[in-house]
Amino acid sequence: MTTSAAPKRAVRDRQPARRSVPAPPAVDLQGVTKRYAGQNGVLALDNIDLTVRAGEFLTLVGASGCGKSTLLNLVSGLDQPTSGSVEVDGQAAFMFQEHALFPWLSALDNVATPLRLRGVGKKDRHAQAREYLAAVHLADFADRRPHELSGGMKQRVAIARTLATQAPVLLMDEPFGALDSITRDLLHDELEWIWRERNLTVLFVTHNVREAVRLGDRVVLLSSRPGRVVAQYDVEIDRPRRIEDPAVAALAGEITAALRQEVARHGA
Repeated sequence: MTTSAAPKRAVRDRQPARRSVPAPPAVDLQGVTKRYAGQNGVLALDNIDLTVRAGEFLTLVGASGCGKSTLLNLVSGLDQPTSGSVEVDGQAAFMFQEHALFPWLSALDNVATPLRLRGVGKKDRHAQAREYLAAVHLADFADRRPHELSGGMKQRVAIARTLATQAPVLLMDEPFGALDSITRDLLHDELEWIWRERNLTVLFVTHNVREAVRLGDRVVLLSSRPGRVVAQYDVEIDRPRRIEDPAVAALAGEITAALRQEVARHGA
């Protein structure tokens, strides 16, 4: 995979929202159930059917404990379903809420780690890692260690390291949840540009419904435990979007109302 530094994006052209077009599935879950600790244990997911199209940005929302992270674990192969099937077209790379950078390594060597594990030589992997850092606008910080970087910069390094896996499917578990609103908004822009530029498929878990609408082609709402698909919302809002856009707020309000009903039902 070859990459190039991201161009400056001073002018933000309006781009139409991606419409539903035929595309092969990148991720396909059929009848997926996950129960922990045997047949009498916790039922985390119940009979999930979900197909993610290649190149789609899909966001997952739901109450705490509804199985969003469990679903990503199953797609990544970190865990196996109790029943049902999980099919992924190619490799999936996982990015967690915590950046999980190695504190003793520079930003460059952190990004180069997936390349080193694949046996890429030092010269080539450093050259590629610099390109991935350039893609997240951190080319000038290659020699910095994590403690010398801000929270947003650490997340950018983590994104670059995820890209270095060269996986066509990115799994992101609340990666911006701990950041302030301005930094999060800037990283929304970076992630959206990278997704488009590299034609990636993204599954993005968040508790923030506006963030889900801001980023997603489609928002999937999961029920309270056990997690089931309650509703799916096509986001037919032109890009680029802002989290404060009226259309984003309106759809987020509709989804939030459905989420409240789910939380109330579970509480009852």
